[in-house]
Amino acid sequence: MLRHHHVTRKIGAGHVLAGKTVYIPAMAQGSVEAFASVFRWLGIDAYPTPASNDRTRELGAKHTAGDECYPAKVTVGDFLRITEQPGFDPRQTVFFMATADGPCRFGQYAPFLRKLLDEAGYPGVQVFSPTSKNGYEDIGEVAGPFLRTSWRALVTADLLRKALLKTRPYESVAGDADRAYDESLADLCRTIENSCADTKCQLKQIVGAMERARERFRRVPARYDRDLPLIGVVGEIFCRLNNFSNDDLVRKLEGYEAEAWISDIMEWIAYTNSEQARRLKLCGRTWSFEMGKTLLRDRIQLADEHALAAPFHDDAIGYEEPPIEEVLRLAEPYLPVSGVMGEMVLSVGKAAYLAKHGADGIIDISPFTCMNGIVSEAIYPKLSKDYGGIPIRNFYFDGTQSDLDRDLGIYMELARSYREKKNWARRYPAYFGAAAAD
Repeated sequence: MLRHHHVTRKIGAGHVLAGKTVYIPAMAQGSVEAFASVFRWLGIDAYPTPASNDRTRELGAKHTAGDECYPAKVTVGDFLRITEQPGFDPRQTVFFMATADGPCRFGQYAPFLRKLLDEAGYPGVQVFSPTSKNGYEDIGEVAGPFLRTSWRALVTADLLRKALLKTRPYESVAGDADRAYDESLADLCRTIENSCADTKCQLKQIVGAMERARERFRRVPARYDRDLPLIGVVGEIFCRLNNFSNDDLVRKLEGYEAEAWISDIMEWIAYTNSEQARRLKLCGRTWSFEMGKTLLRDRIQLADEHALAAPFHDDAIGYEEPPIEEVLRLAEPYLPVSGVMGEMVLSVGKAAYLAKHGADGIIDISPFTCMNGIVSEAIYPKLSKDYGGIPIRNFYFDGTQSDLDRDLGIYMELARSYREKKNWARRYPAYFGAAAAD
């Protein structure tokens, strides 16, 4: 009989990950902690890689040739720091590295890491890289529960990040929003790790964690000021979400009295789902079993997302994320979305969406030499002109020193100037008060 208050979906002793410790790259604050809690829910010991530091850059530079993009150096450096920890046992260590198709170099991360570990004398370290190509069969019989719960974990982590970024710029006491976020994230991870095996029961428990998070953020004393510029943040997913990789750009932006709206992980997952359906249609498999599974998965994920976001509904007015179809439609005048793949489509489409919804500027965060960033940068001048001259600035990162504060200061002057003449008004939640709209 299925118990409703304890995890019953546990991996068996013969599972490839049984008895081992899995380390997951810390791409995004909050998301990696929540994702690791899903592994622990299944009885797999899993943790984020340690917080990146100067040793990360040192090891990453030492073991790469210079042609790799910056996120590869950061993930490699953080993984190799694990090998330096006291008591490190290669036979009991697993490095989780996702993979993907497409033109991005990310698809080479997993084989590159495997080659590097072999050459460094660690052939016993397992590189775990499940893929959608084989239905994630590498995860074994727990693949279904793993995918459903991982989706819920990533959705809720995105929600917490959004709550943090729309609260912290207005807090009356520095640090209060961060404390509300940290407490909410710890609560979420505990809830997931100890949640039910039954999907309905688990959803109810995670929604409860979101309700508690909403109350924590509502208790943060804040002065919501409509004069703060809103800056949309798009770009390459790792670099824009990894605070170490982008030199904590969002927090620096807040130091210039601005609010950031950063594209989340769910946007990328929705895009990959959309691409899968499009490819099936191109192959004449519109009425195939695979298409049926794709559409059913999308329907289930959307229902979960709506339930998990419901506690924040009233607080999220004006912060609504667009359906992926709208992002692609807005990108179409600038890129043939059926002929190109990757984050350039999302960056351009989301930039247009944010401009139409009252943003005062757009920042694109990408690794140095990133193809997606370079293509987007070539398009932004036309997009800016079409949207009344909204300032769009690319920031590239490679781990070297730059005068980020100076560049942000100059950029914010442009954003404030555009704010005075923009054609699209911003919507505000009720807690901003009844002051006149822009």
